[in-house]
Amino acid sequence: RDRARYGVDGGYGGIAFLVLAGGGLLAGERWASRRGKRAVGALAKVGLMAVPAVAASYFYSTGPGKLSVWKELLDGLGLRGDENVLDIGCGRGAVLISAAHRLPRGRATGADIWRLRDQTGNSRAAAERNAMVEGVSERVEFAEADARDLPFPPGSFDVVLSNLAFSNIRGSEERARALLEAVRVLRPGGQMRVVDEGADRYAAILRGAGCVDVEVRRLDWRTWSGLPGHHFTLVSAGRPAAGSPS
Repeated sequence: RDRARYGVDGGYGGIAFLVLAGGGLLAGERWASRRGKRAVGALAKVGLMAVPAVAASYFYSTGPGKLSVWKELLDGLGLRGDENVLDIGCGRGAVLISAAHRLPRGRATGADIWRLRDQTGNSRAAAERNAMVEGVSERVEFAEADARDLPFPPGSFDVVLSNLAFSNIRGSEERARALLEAVRVLRPGGQMRVVDEGADRYAAILRGAGCVDVEVRRLDWRTWSGLPGHHFTLVSAGRPAAGSPS
């Protein structure tokens, strides 16, 4: 059976770093051995032994770990199944398709500009193929769109999601602009879930935009990405329901 393939977050740069780190440590260990530098050689050997563990954690976090975290987040939304959901920076569709499986009567829209530096094999065609393979293509659509200028009317979506997208936008003002766009397209009473590197910095922007129930939570070891103790952050927020005090 064909299966969906979601690539590796961080693009080919992360893979290249692991390869170069391993190669550099190996060269260092050999150099130290020839020169009789035992302390240096011992440190290089320790580093070499750590590389496989770092790589395993990195690939786990960008694959099964990410899917596991988002399964819990989507389950926690309590979706009815008829919502309109937007995934900003959907990439090859891992989070988007997971949401679509919960929307038998709804729609899931993925917006992205599909840069290879953000994810390996990143393309709209790859996302469309994954949606077809997962059997949700009839309830999924895609839009090539910059997060700072979304082509949707205000209040278009019941839920807005994003995974590791806003941190790819350079400059705090531009990131704030993208977050305000996310709030703009969220309907009154809608919910937002953003997972990112240092996403706690987004909380003040969302509160300033009138969002309520803004909460920040550090995620667990599944988001280490090869760095023990490193954690991505979840920011949850909502828009006040129509007629409720802001």
